[in-house]
Amino acid sequence: MTRLSLILVIIGALNWLLVGLFQFDLVASLFGGQDAWLSRVVYTLVGLAGIYTISLLFRDRAEV
Repeated sequence: MTRLSLILVIIGALNWLLVGLFQFDLVASLFGGQDAWLSRVVYTLVGLAGIYTISLLFRDRAEV
């Protein structure tokens, strides 16, 4: 679950990088625009993953 959440957060961060630098929304262009249901699903999953990864800030680190 943690690895999947981190992957989704990285995808979201890269998408925001593209929006910030080039005004290009990759998710919207791949899935039919910002209002398309599939784009909204991706945005929702990325947002939920971001909320989940907040918990990583408060976990104790285990020594390996």
